[in-house]
Amino acid sequence: MPRRKIIPCNPKLKEFARQLRNNSTKAEIILWQKLKRKQLYGYDFHRQKPIGNHILDFFCHELMLGIEVDGYSHQLPEVQRKDCIKERAMFHVGITVLRFTDDQVFKDIENVINTIEDYIHTKEKLPS
Repeated sequence: MPRRKIIPCNPKLKEFARQLRNNSTKAEIILWQKLKRKQLYGYDFHRQKPIGNHILDFFCHELMLGIEVDGYSHQLPEVQRKDCIKERAMFHVGITVLRFTDDQVFKDIENVINTIEDYIHTKEKLPS
């Protein structure tokens, strides 16, 4: 069995990540209900996972997949700039990031899950 890639994180973010887990948005709670307890093809997702100097809303180590749920603040130019920096940082450690808006989660959770499933199917077909 191949070893998991070790991904460093800033230890100062651990407490902040815990606070984020305890104060999840409604959209994050809805998506978490679909991802927790290995419900999605047996893959283990974690909430508010510190990676490097960033925190991903959801992360699956085995898939090297991060999922972000973006609220209205992500329409602001400064937040979009930070999102780009975060995505580049994730790319450099081999993590793919899927982004969904709160509205997508609230109004079309089926397509959100389908998009994640499509990523999983594509990833499973790639040679290890």
